Amino acid sequence: MNPLRSLPAALLALAAAQLQAQSRDGLVVQQARNNMVQSRAKLSHYDPKLFDLSDLPDYKPGQDVSGTIRFWGNNYIADSNLGAYWEEAFHRYQPNIHLEMSGMKSALIATAGLVAGAADIAANRHITFGELEGFERMFNYDPVEISMARGSPDIPGWMTTFCVFVNKANPITRLTMKQLDGIYGTARDGGWEGTTWHPEAGRSAGENLRTWGDLGLTGEWKDKPIHVYGLNLRYNNCDMFERAVFHGGDKWNENLREYANYSRPDGSLAIAANVLMGDLDNDPCGIGWSGIQNLTPKTRALAIAAQDGGPYIPVTIQTVHDRSYPLAFDMFFYLNRPPGQPLDPKVREFIRFVLSRQGQEAVARDGKYLPLTADVVREQLKKLD
Repeated sequence: MNPLRSLPAALLALAAAQLQAQSRDGLVVQQARNNMVQSRAKLSHYDPKLFDLSDLPDYKPGQDVSGTIRFWGNNYIADSNLGAYWEEAFHRYQPNIHLEMSGMKSALIATAGLVAGAADIAANRHITFGELEGFERMFNYDPVEISMARGSPDIPGWMTTFCVFVNKANPITRLTMKQLDGIYGTARDGGWEGTTWHPEAGRSAGENLRTWGDLGLTGEWKDKPIHVYGLNLRYNNCDMFERAVFHGGDKWNENLREYANYSRPDGSLAIAANVLMGDLDNDPCGIGWSGIQNLTPKTRALAIAAQDGGPYIPVTIQTVHDRSYPLAFDMFFYLNRPPGQPLDPKVREFIRFVLSRQGQEAVARDGKYLPLTADVVREQLKKLD
């Protein structure tokens, strides 16, 4: 018997309404996501004075340019103040340029704008296999990839840094990237770098880590299983995790518990990474990855080493900015330039501006993404020649 049938009609209607309101329908979740983005978009979360940008190059126009630069992709630039800050500052040097950002709806459409010829600049997180392959099939060469900002340490949506957590009852305090691969991955025959398959990125099942004893814990912990918590594998965050941890492989621990966003009855977004942490609160054998903003009183964030033997680096705004923490990421501009051909002059001038002290001051002023370091700027500028 359906227990709902025994409820009075009014309560039955209320229960049905609440069930419908707690929606995992994609379009309802999308609206909740949009509400979340808008609530944060205009806020500055970091003091710009945290970053010394004095060693970045000043922007000096290489030539006067005019016209419209069309952007597609990353909505977080248009939803926040960053796009407006860039346009305002760039106009001081290039008053005859207009930045057209009506195509800044989602990173999911960024590369499509380039392929269709509707965009001059695609603003994106790291390009996916399918997006890159589509571009290559159309043009038979790769897009130019330019780092434009560092992801946020702790602001959801603004390319949040990945953090690894355990329950505080667990004595472990640090891991290497190789150990993360052993915990979250499984045997594989290789991995992808762009659209190129690398068999040398494969590994055997003998490198799987499935108990806490495999990580060196002893006593009562030795034979306890590792319970792995993570995000839904359809999310782009998992593609980024695969590139960073699995060397481009895509085979996960067979016992992975996945989480997905949903809409609460009040229309707010229940973020999967946050829900995950609530379950980790009650599981001493669990390990999960999320953002440092989701740390709870019952969990501990682990220091992570890029190489065996360390150094082991915690998540802080400084370690994300200086690139010593290995699970932080950049945001990118992608450009369509045939090999051996120059960039469109107006696009080249704008990219040079974004990579200047003035362009990165706008990033710092917006207070969600982090500005680039001078070393990274120098490497990006080389790609324009």
